[in-house]
Amino acid sequence: MTNTRTAALSQAGVSIWLDDLSRERLDSGSLSELVGSLNVVGVTTNPTIFAGAIGAGQGYQERIRELAGEGLSVEDAAFALMSADVRDACDLLTDTFHVSNQQDGRVSLEVSPDIAHDSAATTAQAQQLWQQVARPNAMIKIPATEAGLDAIADSIAAGISVNVTLIFSLARYRQVINAYLSGLERARQAGHDLRTIHSVASFFVSRLDSAIDPRLSEIGTEEALSLRGKAGLANARLAYEVFEQTFSSERAQLLLAAGANVQRPLWASTGVKDPAYPDTLYVSGLVAAQVVNTMPEATLLAFADHGDAPNDTITAEYRESDQILNAVDALGIDYGQTTEQLEREAVQKFQASWHELLDKVRAALGEAH
Repeated sequence: MTNTRTAALSQAGVSIWLDDLSRERLDSGSLSELVGSLNVVGVTTNPTIFAGAIGAGQGYQERIRELAGEGLSVEDAAFALMSADVRDACDLLTDTFHVSNQQDGRVSLEVSPDIAHDSAATTAQAQQLWQQVARPNAMIKIPATEAGLDAIADSIAAGISVNVTLIFSLARYRQVINAYLSGLERARQAGHDLRTIHSVASFFVSRLDSAIDPRLSEIGTEEALSLRGKAGLANARLAYEVFEQTFSSERAQLLLAAGANVQRPLWASTGVKDPAYPDTLYVSGLVAAQVVNTMPEATLLAFADHGDAPNDTITAEYRESDQILNAVDALGIDYGQTTEQLEREAVQKFQASWHELLDKVRAALGEAH
């Protein structure tokens, strides 16, 4: 039986993707079960997720023994393990991919965070991973750093479907959409079928509240305290306004008329960090047509248990969202500085997870010899 709450969320226009993947989840049938019962139609991964999965070791031992005999570098071995999981998840979601007109049934694999500030290396690795997974419903995750913007445009131009990750600010989001449209224009010139190129823009939600709330508490005034837990939703809602405006532009409409797809906003970091807030805050508060919400399993299960899925909790909130961010700024909390810091910290966290993953693969390869 399909869960009525997740079914209602899907009906309202939200594609539910799971923010987790492991060999154990594939082999046990857990992912298949979530697809069947909780309307999961996609999967996202990142270095932290795979560091946990491969670190746990379940289901990877045999493949690691094979890789140990192939003489691969540690990084190549790590990507071989991750690509196999992504490929199998893509296969599991093939029906979803076709039924959704290729919008969903997507599984993302991220480039190494060590090259987040190197455009050429990111572009080259995106191409390599796209070929390695070799599934039309894969997406290659590229971080929305300054250097990442060129790599996004280059990858889209080459016909690769891209999940743009680590977007924190509205200004950077506008640059991401511009990179997508630029890539599509080049892809069209090169003769690619635009219908086959898809992209999502992963806008991180809860981390803005995690950065701003402590400062509001420190200020301590009635106004400051009343703003806690509101900046993340306000920022994401204004991102959706940018999405609506940009894809209504003449430039975008020309591409859409030629078969291109919109780059859907994806709400990431939707697990609630502060236990004082409802555990479905960043799901129920971000409902609109043509969005993706990628949830950790705990958030997905919480929503399935007691979530509320109204039809639209975004488009009527634009002006109030403006007021919230302006009020935060008026208290001396600089939006630009905060989002820049969040981007830096996010890249550093993924780099730390990536090196933890490489250490675990290195140790496993050593044991397998």
